[in-house]
Amino acid sequence: MISACFGDIKGEQYDTEQPKLELSAYFDGPIKAWGIIQDRSGNITTRFDVEIIGQWQGDQGILDETFRFYDGKVQTRRWEITKIDGLNYVGTAGDIIGEAKGKAHGNAVYWTYTMDVPVDDTHYRLKFDDWMWLMNDDVLINRSYMKKFGITVAELTIFMQKQSNEPSNPSNP
Repeated sequence: MISACFGDIKGEQYDTEQPKLELSAYFDGPIKAWGIIQDRSGNITTRFDVEIIGQWQGDQGILDETFRFYDGKVQTRRWEITKIDGLNYVGTAGDIIGEAKGKAHGNAVYWTYTMDVPVDDTHYRLKFDDWMWLMNDDVLINRSYMKKFGITVAELTIFMQKQSNEPSNPSNP
């Protein structure tokens, strides 16, 4: 209940922050990521690594994500994202209910969507309030607040780092 009382993050506070997050630039090419899920008490319940490959053509983007959980499970997701105008986006994926909606604010992007989340032998329909902030050194921090009936029941944190599109060349240090 307490987390519901703190109010929503206001995107306008990031409008002038740098470096500017342009989804089509950041999510074009390979990205490595590491994440955790915390229950509402703050306990880490899940750890995972993610490999993301993004491709953009104009205002259309595809993100292929492979989640490798530390318990051995693997999950994939394919996002199809459309840039509507300079600030607004919509996206779909197989496990997303309807469309995800996003808005850019300087160094941040806000996403909201609903997903059926598998937990053990059942699924929970949760609303995600998803914030991404671009940092220096091609690092992006993603915070997701998972809500049921408006109450935050879990939080997800992912640290991403954009990788070079160039193949490594061991003979050229």
